[in-house]
Amino acid sequence: MPDVVFSFDNTYARDLEGFYARSNAERVPAPKLIKLNQALAKELGLDTLNSQSAADIFSGNEAPQGAEVLAQAYAGHQFGNFVPQLGDGRALLLGELIDTSGNRRDIQLKGSGRTPFSRGGDGKAAIGPVLREYLMGEAMHALGIPTTRALAAVSTGQPVFRERPLPGAVLTRVAASHIRVGTFQFFASRGDYSKVKQLADYTIARHDPALATTPNPYLAFLNAVCDRQAALIASWMHVGFIHGVMNTDNMAISGETIDYGPCAFMDRYSPRTVFSSIDHQGRYAYGNQPIIARWNLARLAETLLPLISTDESTAVAEATAAVNSFTDRYDEYWLQGMRTKLGLADPPHPEDLNLANGFLSAMDSQSVDYTLAFRALAQAALGDDGKIRILFEDPAPYDVWAEQWRNRKPDATTILKSNPLYVPRNHMVEAALTAATEQNDLAPFETLLEVLSLPFTERPGFDAYTKPAALDAEPYRTFCGT
Repeated sequence: MPDVVFSFDNTYARDLEGFYARSNAERVPAPKLIKLNQALAKELGLDTLNSQSAADIFSGNEAPQGAEVLAQAYAGHQFGNFVPQLGDGRALLLGELIDTSGNRRDIQLKGSGRTPFSRGGDGKAAIGPVLREYLMGEAMHALGIPTTRALAAVSTGQPVFRERPLPGAVLTRVAASHIRVGTFQFFASRGDYSKVKQLADYTIARHDPALATTPNPYLAFLNAVCDRQAALIASWMHVGFIHGVMNTDNMAISGETIDYGPCAFMDRYSPRTVFSSIDHQGRYAYGNQPIIARWNLARLAETLLPLISTDESTAVAEATAAVNSFTDRYDEYWLQGMRTKLGLADPPHPEDLNLANGFLSAMDSQSVDYTLAFRALAQAALGDDGKIRILFEDPAPYDVWAEQWRNRKPDATTILKSNPLYVPRNHMVEAALTAATEQNDLAPFETLLEVLSLPFTERPGFDAYTKPAALDAEPYRTFCGT
């Protein structure tokens, strides 16, 4: 039996019968705790778990008392093509906890075996993708970006078979909820609008309770989701994050970053950057992310039309206005963040947008490292352009831009506080995952995790983690894993 009580209050299981399939994790032969996120465990009131109990529970071998284990149903547009039934094919919701701050959090296993939604897959995960999601989620959290987080990683003691046998593992993920745009699509595509209403009412009660008493709660809810996503995508763009697979089943209603599959951070700036091996047309390229987010929100709006108004033309007009507002919301969040990254003081200036875009254009013309360039502006704001000019093969475009920028008297302290020095450099992530997979060596993973925990603070001994991959390195490619 576990040495700590999970105080579950499982509203999804209790209030949404028919929105999931009951299932159980597959037992594994030799569960071993790889990593427990102690800080997150403390937030959840689970910090007294011992290693063996954590391994048993977070491998799926033992369901804690009060858990109601289930796989959630959802549909989704995958690369623009609608799939009416997806669902948790290798994930299981254990239940919901109220954390020490009073927030409701889902506890979910990933890689715990087949479910009724597995569609021929084995439901398993390898250690590399599990540790990737752990790293990426914690890096995003440290950067202040809303995200699901990893509570634990457990090895299973059995291989999973991909192109070759790989060590198996299970990730335990924590989220404000796992409700997706695709969850609404699942029922709307079947014409079951009583279920759509039930889901919308539940989601509003869980994430936007103040909207329940507004004149049109469903329209207000759509606007709230649009606003959350505008802020989220802008924050991705600020740090050079590329999600890689922005399908509607990978967009969380809560506004958290979810499903770190083929994601990566951009080294050299280009809005055309794509890392995912399956994104052959560049649909989810860095520069397309705001466009795709708006497209996904339009799909959510379609599911809510009968709830927004019984008059179809009114519903379409109001929903369209809400979705269209995403662009203005995103632009506002993006410019606000870019002003901070450039160290610009209030009040805003009419030329701020041109100034922000001008810096990006100067970088794009020469594939300058995105993270290092913004960080180097701090020194440039103090009058020393050496660090940033060396990033440009021809610094002339920067010099022209910098003259205008300096007229705004940028603040170096603001720049340092808003531009990370350490992000998950792709070659460093791969080195850590390779060591864990091939040599059973977790030291590089642990070190990288430590580096990323304080992304804005320069620390001795970590210089290697600030450098991009060599110019002659093979083009980086990512693959769906967990």
